[in-house]
Amino acid sequence: MEQDPESSTYSESDVSTAYWIEWFLSLKGNEFFCEIDEDYINDRFNLTGISADVPHYSEAFALMTDSLDEDIDALPDSARMEMENAARHLYGLIHQRFIVTTRGLVKMFEKLRHAEFGRCPRVLCHNQAVLPIGLSDVPGYRSVMLYCPRCEDVYAPPSRRHAVIDGAYFGTTFPHLLLQVYPQLMPTKPNDRYVPKIFGFKVHAVANEQRLQDEIRDEQKRRLTGGGGVGVSAEAKE
Repeated sequence: MEQDPESSTYSESDVSTAYWIEWFLSLKGNEFFCEIDEDYINDRFNLTGISADVPHYSEAFALMTDSLDEDIDALPDSARMEMENAARHLYGLIHQRFIVTTRGLVKMFEKLRHAEFGRCPRVLCHNQAVLPIGLSDVPGYRSVMLYCPRCEDVYAPPSRRHAVIDGAYFGTTFPHLLLQVYPQLMPTKPNDRYVPKIFGFKVHAVANEQRLQDEIRDEQKRRLTGGGGVGVSAEAKE
């Protein structure tokens, strides 16, 4: 995906005085990423199949791991940016795999605990902390979204810097796996719902639909708790 010019600019001193990954994570807009463990990156088994999706893979890997023989600052601007973008893409693809490992989940758990990914914009979710999610595991499909575990819906990030990050760098599995591994993070589902009204009266069609939804939800709860149930009433079906 196209990079945000504000988050992709860098100076020679920035790169020369910091390791590449440290510099990359410090860029504005990259707060959603965690630091991938060095031993995970250096284990080529973890990178199986990635080289086919990254142009100039060898050079990008060398740049990302600070083992590039040539001086990147000596390259023409176009070649330097091409190599830089390849390294960013490579890090993102590795990141998708790393965050579903035990170590990666621990790092993302800490970021969630401090609400580093932001909070749900839905008022009735009461500032629930959200998680980054991709709508596809294939790069280039959609930018990263935010998943709320309370209302179980997805939202676009409020910052345009985050909106240019490929959703594949987080994937479709990560937030759900994290909540399975750390069930204490699973919030209670909201019982309150906004009810549209006109001059203080519920809008009939919407009110009837919500009543049906409530009955179906209550019936499902009874079944899950072993209470059986008589099903949705005939009146609700009409």
